Amino acid sequence: MSWEPAPLPEVAELFSRAGVPWWIAGGHAIELAVGRGFRAHGDVDVLLLRRDQLAVQAALPSWEWWAAEPPGTLRPWARGEVLGAGVDDVWCRPSAAAPWRIQVMLDEARGDEWISRRNPAVRREIARLGERSPEGLPYLAPEVQLFAKAHGTRPKDEQDFAAALPVLSAAQRRWLARALETTYGPHPWLGRL
Repeated sequence: MSWEPAPLPEVAELFSRAGVPWWIAGGHAIELAVGRGFRAHGDVDVLLLRRDQLAVQAALPSWEWWAAEPPGTLRPWARGEVLGAGVDDVWCRPSAAAPWRIQVMLDEARGDEWISRRNPAVRREIARLGERSPEGLPYLAPEVQLFAKAHGTRPKDEQDFAAALPVLSAAQRRWLARALETTYGPHPWLGRL
């Protein structure tokens, strides 16, 4: 199963059809926050609220959608099927012969509030969940993305943290520190915030 990540302008064109909030996530979100690319990417992630999942299926009706069932099995995501909690990732491609292009990550929400799947006590107003690049691309706020990356950090997560740290405001650092403490207790990043 090969990946050929969709370029960010293509992602924006495709997801703008859905008419629901969405954000570039993962390492690309950190690069948008930093204002420059600094590492290679094997995929492109888009965060979507779980309640809006069917809007994306409807916006891209000819695409193939595969749900990532824990602990790591891909299965077709049927049209109109509502994916419940526990199925947090969906792989997408234009056809069965095409490489994977986009990974959609589903997160929880209640009313106007985003709820972290890592810790339901970590919440944020949906209106403040992301930012916009100068080109108008919506992306996950860096402190929120770093919080997601803080679970079992990999070398690329450490690289993203180091690149984002200089651009985080005092308020963003405080939010991230509180989220890390609430979820993990002592965390290696806390001493650097």
